[in-house]
Amino acid sequence: MLKPIAIAAAVAALTFPAAALAHHGWSSYDAEKVIKVTAPLSNVTWGNPHGGAKVRYQGKSWDVVLAPVARMEARGLTQTMVTSGKPVTLEGYPRKDGVTEMRIERVTVNGKTVELR
Repeated sequence: MLKPIAIAAAVAALTFPAAALAHHGWSSYDAEKVIKVTAPLSNVTWGNPHGGAKVRYQGKSWDVVLAPVARMEARGLTQTMVTSGKPVTLEGYPRKDGVTEMRIERVTVNGKTVELR
């Protein structure tokens, strides 16, 4: 019979790799192609491992990958500044594989620019 500690260790060992694979690395983005778009955000999420949103760009809905909440708040970007429907200017990089997702380097809202990286 397996002991509870052994079962917990096995579950943790099997869960961690799945969680690590679910998160993308920054090498997935093309830093040579800068995207700059001014538009309202939708579906804003404020959580970890990082915030997110959606924005219309080039006639398509793009996923927006923001920084971790602690970093955004430390640099002056608050949740109330990036609510759904609020127009912002985003600067960042598209994914290399053509998925409509962009990693954001800076956000300008209400005349204030916040560096996220």
